[in-house]
Amino acid sequence: MAAEAGHGEARPSEREIRRAVAGAAMGNAVEWYDYAIYSYLVTSIGLNFFPEADPTAQKLLVFAGIALPFVLRPLGSFVLGPLGDKFGRRAVLAFTIITMSGATLCVGLIPSFATIGVAAPVLLVAARLVQGFSTGGEYGGAATFIAEYAPDRRRGLLGSFLELGTLSGYVLGAGIATTMQLTLPPQALNGWGWRIPFLLAGPIGLVGFYLRQKLDDSPSFRRLASKGAGTKAPLREALSYWPQILNLIGIVILLNVADYTLLTYMPTYLTRVLNINEAQSLLVLVGVMLAMIAFITPLGALSDRIGRRPVLLASAIGFLLFSYPAISLIEMRSAFAVSGGLLILAVLLPLMLATIGSTLPAMFPTRNRYGAFSLGYGVSTALFGGTAPLVITALIASTGSNSIPAFYLMAAAAIAIVPICLMPETSRRSISHPTRIPGTNP
Repeated sequence: MAAEAGHGEARPSEREIRRAVAGAAMGNAVEWYDYAIYSYLVTSIGLNFFPEADPTAQKLLVFAGIALPFVLRPLGSFVLGPLGDKFGRRAVLAFTIITMSGATLCVGLIPSFATIGVAAPVLLVAARLVQGFSTGGEYGGAATFIAEYAPDRRRGLLGSFLELGTLSGYVLGAGIATTMQLTLPPQALNGWGWRIPFLLAGPIGLVGFYLRQKLDDSPSFRRLASKGAGTKAPLREALSYWPQILNLIGIVILLNVADYTLLTYMPTYLTRVLNINEAQSLLVLVGVMLAMIAFITPLGALSDRIGRRPVLLASAIGFLLFSYPAISLIEMRSAFAVSGGLLILAVLLPLMLATIGSTLPAMFPTRNRYGAFSLGYGVSTALFGGTAPLVITALIASTGSNSIPAFYLMAAAAIAIVPICLMPETSRRSISHPTRIPGTNP
């Protein structure tokens, strides 16, 4: 152990902090690995589970499979978040990662419609709903876990590794799916090849489960538990922070709309809406994700120096001003223009991704942090995250305008600016107080 902390406990060592960050980020990687392979294999999934639908209907049905998990995500938040405040962060996080990866694995095991008929899409929906329930307790717990382990002056840097997990998991999934598409003939890909990325979720999840099981619970939670100061009514207490929860929901609207538009919907937008060569568009997107990975941790460290609010405001204002020019460039369809438009979005999104993991946990006290955070995040993500590809697809179909993604991003940015301005600045401030919200008066 390292030097003593102010509460009479030893601070976690650097090794313990690194293990905690890695274990927490691994769950986010598993979650977004699932979204990547599902998004990149839209055509194969549609042919296997909805073969009797026309191509447009297939696309909508597959995107409904992305949106469906978010029906149960708020329930997962209401159940798992408060349990994390009552019984500990680690136990719930171990449950979420093994359940998420197991549900993804099951998708790869479900027989096709041609084999078992309507039971195939029914089982697909069931697996996606289980995945949604488990993710309801994942992000809030992982962000809380890292924030409670991180030293105050490095919380932005270490919190950014959570979203580094997001992008790394997405790039891994996108890379595997793209490799399958480039190396297998269509018949093999649509027959059995599409299953391989889903089956790989099993061993990936086991690695994450092992990492989390080896961790101690966060120092803040252990301190509360040792004093008998933990919550006895976690859900009721978490709901008492409804003003902060509403503020979080407003901020997360932009995070989710941007995340799911760029990471989940964009592959289909490029190939099925703009008719850009599939291999070219997928490779460009993977390149953009790699560029975003390079930005994440320096931006997290920047938020430790200048504060969270300036970085988040730069992202929101940037999306408001530059989403339309970015989508307009992408609509030109040339490799140079598409890369330029995606690069604009790839600069704006990491500004938020790098900062959000240290910002949101600081909005709530230790005693109710996991539950209150998860409630707000789960509701906002259910309403505006997983639904984004489905809504954008439907709006493009009904209006005929390929600029819908830009307008959707701009609307989300306009909403998010208000709660960002209202939130307290918590950079470099302690968040270890058990009952007071950091950044407010005692």
